[in-house]
Amino acid sequence: MSEQMQRIVLASRPDGAPTADNFRLESASIPQPADGEVLVRVHYMSLDPYMRGRMDDAKSYAAPVPVGGTMEAGAVGEVIASNSPAFKPGEYAFGMFGWATHGCLKANLLRKVDPAQLPITTSLGVLGMPGFTGWFGLTEFGRPKAGETLVVAAATGPVGSMVGQVAKSLGLRAVGIAGGGDKCKLAVETFGFDACLDHRAYATAGDLREALAAECPRGIDVYYENVGGKVLAAVMPLMNPHARIPICGMISWYNAGGLGAGAADADITAPAIWRNILVKFLSVNGFIISNHFDRFPQFMTQVAPKVASGEIAYVEDIAEGLENAPAAFMSMLKGGNMGKQIVKVI
Repeated sequence: MSEQMQRIVLASRPDGAPTADNFRLESASIPQPADGEVLVRVHYMSLDPYMRGRMDDAKSYAAPVPVGGTMEAGAVGEVIASNSPAFKPGEYAFGMFGWATHGCLKANLLRKVDPAQLPITTSLGVLGMPGFTGWFGLTEFGRPKAGETLVVAAATGPVGSMVGQVAKSLGLRAVGIAGGGDKCKLAVETFGFDACLDHRAYATAGDLREALAAECPRGIDVYYENVGGKVLAAVMPLMNPHARIPICGMISWYNAGGLGAGAADADITAPAIWRNILVKFLSVNGFIISNHFDRFPQFMTQVAPKVASGEIAYVEDIAEGLENAPAAFMSMLKGGNMGKQIVKVI
């Protein structure tokens, strides 16, 4: 076992969209597990939009990554040393190891992953935090009912694709929004959406709204919010009375510094949003999925067999090499990934 590991740290805080200069690849000593700890050699790590918020020094639900600190990430790999009876060398574990080749954590912070059941990468996407976010937000706050219409953006990502597939299984009409014709084709042909609109094909929120209205002739009952921006502006006037809006993210505004700057570009004002909520009796629920992991076992019980059988599909976009994580991350924030963005570390 090499005595050195590699990691990517936050070199500086971004001003707007991240650049390569905001990241730095470093070598460090491999940590040795103390009592109750487990050392893992990372095979794959996850890239997720929430990481952009961690790069800002702004008040939020979680502390920012300090300058010089390892970028945060969930990752999965092989146990190579253990001082806990819960894990043995050769087993696989998921944990928040960060953008690094190795990680060492308390055993109670890890989740065992069985490569004999499904590829270990599924612990990062369809059966990880993103898939759980989609399932929980829709079922808990979306309160879907057969015959209703659902809209979700980033429809081919791990959250949106889960939302659409669960909605279809419950008898809803699922309309996706994605960036590009290939993604829209994937949403319909692989994930089973009834329709998918390419938001890049519409210059304004009004244009997108007209197209959405044609695909949602009975209005929108559930809008799963993970994007904000032009999509939010297009959707709000089409919401039905007593419709529901679970909110798990707003990626279109993340590069504004995480505080909503530039929201006026969304072509909708705060008074208009609030008026829609008031006069249409909308239920709007923001949630942070880390507060709800008591429901994760239920999610796995319901969803894992469907993933294993192929009833729930997933697509992974795997970049090669830890050193290429920054480029893959920056591309993902601009919609350059096709499916769940993952980095193969070794």
